Amino acid sequence: MASPTRKITFVLNGRAASTSVPVHMNALTMLRDHFELTGAKIACGEGQCAACTILVDGDSINGCLMLAVNCDGCEITTIEGLESVAGLDVIQQSFIDNWAVQCGFCTAGMIMQTRYLLSRNPHPSEAEIKYAIEGNVCRCTGYHKIIDAIAAAAANSAGNAE
Repeated sequence: MASPTRKITFVLNGRAASTSVPVHMNALTMLRDHFELTGAKIACGEGQCAACTILVDGDSINGCLMLAVNCDGCEITTIEGLESVAGLDVIQQSFIDNWAVQCGFCTAGMIMQTRYLLSRNPHPSEAEIKYAIEGNVCRCTGYHKIIDAIAAAAANSAGNAE
């Protein structure tokens, strides 16, 4: 017996989107399978690592924990939505410039969590940065370069806003 589906409509990376999804499908699977947005990674599938972090109406969400049907009417931003015609987002560039990427598996989630942090606190302290990313697991970097990249992105964002 086929799983029931539901048509949903939402804004995805600034553009109108719609699709039909099985009612049990999570948002991460929908983004990857229906829209070929593979930046957010499938990792633990239990909300423990945050490799699948996306923004939903501006809030940081683990895509593996949200049902796709709950995206209906929402604004979804993925790592792919941060880049503009002008180039990489300041956070993406900061992660590159500060060598905050090794295997890259956690990077999209870290960058999306950073976008969330800076949208709420454009001048975070080191302690606030550490607190903001404590749910994001990285097994490669030891976090030092990630923290440096977030601090630099905050400084660069502040400089660009003035």
